[in-house]
Amino acid sequence: MHFLFDLDHWQEIKIALLRNRLRTALTAFGVFWGIFLLMVMLGSGTGLRNGTMQEFSGSATNSFFVWTQRTQRPFAGFPAGRRLQLTTADVQAIRDEVPEAEVVAPRNQLRGFGGGNNVTRGRRAGAFSVMGDYPEIMRIQSFKLEKGRFLNPPDLAEGRKVAVIGTRVLEVLFSRGEEPVGQSIVINGIYFQVVGVFRSARTGDAADRDAQTIFVPFTAFQRAFNFGDRVGWLAIISRENVPASVAEEKVLSLLRSRHKVAPDDRRAFGHWNLEKEFKAVQGLFQGIQLLVWLVGVGTLAAGVIGVSNIMLIIVKERTKEIGIRRAVGARPVAVAGQIVSEAVILTGISGYLGLVCGIAVMEGVRRLLPPGGAGTMFLNPDVGVPEALSALAILIAAGVLAGLAPAQRALAISPTVALRSE
Repeated sequence: MHFLFDLDHWQEIKIALLRNRLRTALTAFGVFWGIFLLMVMLGSGTGLRNGTMQEFSGSATNSFFVWTQRTQRPFAGFPAGRRLQLTTADVQAIRDEVPEAEVVAPRNQLRGFGGGNNVTRGRRAGAFSVMGDYPEIMRIQSFKLEKGRFLNPPDLAEGRKVAVIGTRVLEVLFSRGEEPVGQSIVINGIYFQVVGVFRSARTGDAADRDAQTIFVPFTAFQRAFNFGDRVGWLAIISRENVPASVAEEKVLSLLRSRHKVAPDDRRAFGHWNLEKEFKAVQGLFQGIQLLVWLVGVGTLAAGVIGVSNIMLIIVKERTKEIGIRRAVGARPVAVAGQIVSEAVILTGISGYLGLVCGIAVMEGVRRLLPPGGAGTMFLNPDVGVPEALSALAILIAAGVLAGLAPAQRALAISPTVALRSE
């Protein structure tokens, strides 16, 4: 392998590649374009995945939600079409009988979001979503506190009329720079004291909805708005290492039993499992990444085939030169090594330029995006170190493969025949 350190050897490679510059440039562009597209697609896939996963960042991915609908089957003397109602007794039953459920948070919502003005402060008014919640809701749907605090157990135990408001509520009901904590707002004629302001950890429409939300203690909500022991829906987190689907099925089975619902009536209770959605999205992006690699490597392979074809042409053009080298005693490994080296150099340089340009384009796109990815499903598109190293390894392997067939062709040349060729 001494020829790898031979300066004359590298001079010959340079001369061979620059002998027909246009042909070399066009061949190199095929490899450049293949690796460039691979980097852009990998970066774009990462950006799309980051943006989508950010939607889950503000929620517990091992959570699920349960609400009531109408029964679809008659059972135990009750007719089909019966409307069910969750109660606080159901909440306690789940806590007692479903150990797989770590957090059981009943929730209620006051009608009015998008309707008439249901929240006022002096002459200011707005239509907001008013939620009656337990403090544990922050474990299911996380928020960033801007001011003050969130709901706490004493608020719940004492039924305090306190409220934690979203940033949009703050903008509508308070003047710029005004301190909201300690001030009162009026919700459907009932005074509540503001104890905190939060900002959503989510993005897009979900963040907009959160910004227009007011949280009050579940117990105060029940008393202030005459909800009695009614529960709108349940937000539940399964215990660690327990799939949410396992806890979900046990909760639904318990509720069917308590509300005299047929065991095979799957429509009586609505439910939505965030864990299933999260895993489905993860699987989707794994498939997208595999597709990106297949398309990118396929495009790169087309460029490598072009390199191999050009090297075959170069070998044919240098038939007499190769014959002379063989005749004066050049070892086969030296002849083959030069051909493979030329292919590796051509693919390596053009591929490296494509890799650098692809990463640079992704970096440029990242800088043009809004800070933090606000309002976008595309966040921090970049190419990771493992992907870049994998691409470089593919480039080296591709260069070797591109040179093997021409090298075999060169070794098959008979010195006698080569010397007689024109």
